[in-house]
Amino acid sequence: MKTLKKYWTKTFLLLAISGSWSCAEKETIISSGDLTLRVNHQLHTSLQSTKTDVKDLMEGFQPTEYLILSEEKLTDFDLSAYEETSITTSLGEGVRHSFSGKNTGTGITKQLVLTVYEAFPNFITTQVRYINESDQPLTYKSWVNNGYHLFSQDEPPFWAFQGSSSGARADWIKPVNPGFYQDNYLGMNSSDYGGGIPVTDVWNRSAGIAIGHTATTPKLVSLPTEMKVNERSLRVGVREDFDYPSYLAPGDTLQTLETFVMLHSGDYYNGLQQYSEVMQAKGISFPPAEPAAFEPIWCAWGYERDFTLAEVLGTLPKVKALGIKWAVLDDGFQQAEGDWHTNQQKFPGGDEQMKDLVKTIHSHGLKAKLWWAPLAADPGSKLLTNHPDMRLYLEDWAPQYITWWDAYYLSPTHAKTIAHTQEVVNLFLNEWDFDGLKMDGQHMNAVAPNHNPLSGLEDPILAPEKLPEFFKIIYEQARDIKPDAVVENCPCGTCMSFFNMPHMNQAVSSDPTSSWQIRLKGKTYKALIPQTAYYGDHVELSDGGNDFASSFGVGAVLGTKFTWPADNPTASASYLLTPEKERVWAQWFDLYNQKMLSKETYLGGLYDIGYDLPEAHVIQKGDTLHYAFYAAAWDGPVTLRGLTADTYVINDYFHEVSLGTVTKEAPELKLKFSNFILIEAYPK
Repeated sequence: MKTLKKYWTKTFLLLAISGSWSCAEKETIISSGDLTLRVNHQLHTSLQSTKTDVKDLMEGFQPTEYLILSEEKLTDFDLSAYEETSITTSLGEGVRHSFSGKNTGTGITKQLVLTVYEAFPNFITTQVRYINESDQPLTYKSWVNNGYHLFSQDEPPFWAFQGSSSGARADWIKPVNPGFYQDNYLGMNSSDYGGGIPVTDVWNRSAGIAIGHTATTPKLVSLPTEMKVNERSLRVGVREDFDYPSYLAPGDTLQTLETFVMLHSGDYYNGLQQYSEVMQAKGISFPPAEPAAFEPIWCAWGYERDFTLAEVLGTLPKVKALGIKWAVLDDGFQQAEGDWHTNQQKFPGGDEQMKDLVKTIHSHGLKAKLWWAPLAADPGSKLLTNHPDMRLYLEDWAPQYITWWDAYYLSPTHAKTIAHTQEVVNLFLNEWDFDGLKMDGQHMNAVAPNHNPLSGLEDPILAPEKLPEFFKIIYEQARDIKPDAVVENCPCGTCMSFFNMPHMNQAVSSDPTSSWQIRLKGKTYKALIPQTAYYGDHVELSDGGNDFASSFGVGAVLGTKFTWPADNPTASASYLLTPEKERVWAQWFDLYNQKMLSKETYLGGLYDIGYDLPEAHVIQKGDTLHYAFYAAAWDGPVTLRGLTADTYVINDYFHEVSLGTVTKEAPELKLKFSNFILIEAYPK
């Protein structure tokens, strides 16, 4: 351990992972892989890459960790001490760099701790403590960590991955131009929407920067991203806002979350992949792949809520004929949200008739999955009539409402909610004999602080943090009843909470608004949980309602909600499987069952989804590389990246056309296509 009280008197050797002190520049240099972070005498920092082909990331030193009081922003702290310590944590061996400095105007001492790990190069964690050493209480509003101003000369200046969720159901990946702003609050952004992935990743052609927090439970922080109208600098950071007023009494300490900054090449895939590896080292565990989750899916939602049993039963032979393996019964079977037994209009024979339906599905050689909206209960349901105390209550004692379902949130930690949920899972999988669950609703992604005194919480603010434990209960019970059960989490249009991902074995594009969303969501999930099946959702939600290629090319499970031989007359749209559509559907499902690319290795780091044109995705199966290119129209060269053998034979396997050969030294290929082309390259 080395301590510096007079920082200008010591110099340390800069190693691969080290801390050094430059007496000439009065700064400490911390390096992790190609990432260099400099800290000056005011505890400002400068972030740069040592790679020669990476342009400057920042201009000079900036106050990147600071405290916002009621009247001012504390950015300058006179350095008084520095300490370097070797450590071992769940992330392995590392070096902790501890700085201390005081803001003379307020008497607040800032302790800045920066940590690097041998196992995770290009990654530095940040944690700050603010200690009130004055004799007066101070009112604070927010803290900010990793608040960088980044620069770019590219067009667009940056692309960005934004991991928050809102009712806009916006793209998770966007180009960033002057005038861009997104707050990325990870709490509730409306009554129904909140949560997400606590990472913002921004990149240009030369480098990418990811920031976020490393807590293993959801936290109510923001990751704002802003490029002002008259600037080309992009502002990012991690910010926690506090209810006003919050006081820091004399002698008290305010400690931030542990946050991080990460440098990477390519697009956001590489940043999210390493973030997931870090979090797994910290104890987040994802379930192994479930083979049944990769099988293609038909859902009865084409008939919508007014489906009839005759319609569902009549479609099953066609589902079987197309090579589809799952039949999903969607919303409309239940008495009400919260009352999950069968309604008499659909099932006059009651629950026994539901059991018969499942037997019939199984008799066709199909697996059966059932739609469900956990944590939702209708105002007039028997459940809430008998147990109104199961609801989640906000600070003003109003129950939280789920506008999408016209229902109330149940309190996830309430003993009655847990018991009710376990009864429902047993009903669906044990008594009715379904093989999987389709858990549905954006409300599953997050909850507000819960002020219900019967919730079992010491503090209402703990409710969002405890939500993943609710889904853990469901997942473990489902797999106990049926060891190969498929548990799908479909948080309608939201960026799924990273902390819910360990408690399901099938992700889904979840009501995509475009084929672009199907592809970008696939890339995102495959970065975070590559072993988990990713379902592209009903193809009818894609561009043109028939873009199987977008799911197929990113290694997604194919699905459809076609109706046959007729539509339900009250459905809002027609999804009728005409003879012309059937030929297309049959071709894609046949190809899917032959290739099963959804089970194979997705090579998400080969192409940049923002800057590379045409858009490209690659899946490796054995020694064969499967390339999917997308563009409205393309006529020109493409480069086949990732080749390792000398010569490859190239085929357009969808149209069954030979495209010749390429070599590792000359991997360029001229292509002409509209919308998509799927090609395979295998060693000659």
